[in-house]
Amino acid sequence: MTRVAVLSAGSWGTTMAAVFADAGSTVTLHARRPGIAEAINARHENPAYLPGIELPPSLRATTDAGQALHGAEHVLLSVPAQTLRDNLAAWAPLIPSNAVVVSLMKGIEIHSGKRMSEVITEVTGIPAERVAVISGPNLAREIATRHPAASVIACPDETAAKALQNACHTNYFRPYTGTDVVGCELGGAVKNVIALAVGLGTGMGLGDNAKAMLITRGLAETARLGVCLGADPLTFSGLSGVGDLHATCVSPLSRNRTFGEHLGQGMTVEEAAAATRQTAEGVKSCQAILDLARRTGVEMPITEVVAAVIDGQLTVQDAAGQLMARTPKPER
Repeated sequence: MTRVAVLSAGSWGTTMAAVFADAGSTVTLHARRPGIAEAINARHENPAYLPGIELPPSLRATTDAGQALHGAEHVLLSVPAQTLRDNLAAWAPLIPSNAVVVSLMKGIEIHSGKRMSEVITEVTGIPAERVAVISGPNLAREIATRHPAASVIACPDETAAKALQNACHTNYFRPYTGTDVVGCELGGAVKNVIALAVGLGTGMGLGDNAKAMLITRGLAETARLGVCLGADPLTFSGLSGVGDLHATCVSPLSRNRTFGEHLGQGMTVEEAAAATRQTAEGVKSCQAILDLARRTGVEMPITEVVAAVIDGQLTVQDAAGQLMARTPKPER
């Protein structure tokens, strides 16, 4: 059996640990809190992040990262994007020398502007060929309850991607493979920012036409940045592009859409964070994505407006007006 380590036990990490376990892999999940590890082992439930959902009995949890990583062939990382570097500094010496490291995260690092796979290679020294990304329309709670879903496993090494595919393919989770790591990561990161914008519009009651506009033009600016950074433009019409964008923008299970909706209803950023409870990656990543776009000369007006709202430079009421007042131009 394939040995898999998942770090750590938030909703998405726990969900993917369950997927790999259901597919027949031997999975150990690292939990920071002893109570979560104990509940997973004794009751087969993560009460903090996936209450009421039964986890596979074969899934084991531990608070010892070294124990989770021992002998792992695949190492899945699922922590808030802005904490990855510090966590990896502690975990890197424990990662088996031949393991494939997999990013489940959808964010861009503040200050460096690096994608998560770039942070992994920089901190661990692991070559890019052994770093993969799983991305797609993957709302954790739906997958944890075994509702059908699909995703993309992107890795420069196609053999490694296929091995991961075999290790997590179930009757409810369908993984596809690809090599466009840049496109998959940018699609996953920018869609969170667009979902914040859609949430803002929803909270303000702007209607479905406005949502459709934001989703469509959001996809356009995501693709512009991606192509400039070397991504395959076709990636953005796939699962990790429009698929992930659609799910994140329309579902009430989406943290980023929910966060934006709270802002649109009049909450402050701090109040929205408290109400959303879990990490909304777009809040932290929006300025990093905008900085990346400015360095590469790519225009991203929706991202610019969201970053200004989060930073307090633009009111929610003025956000829509600023977008609508832009100079008209051809669609393409």
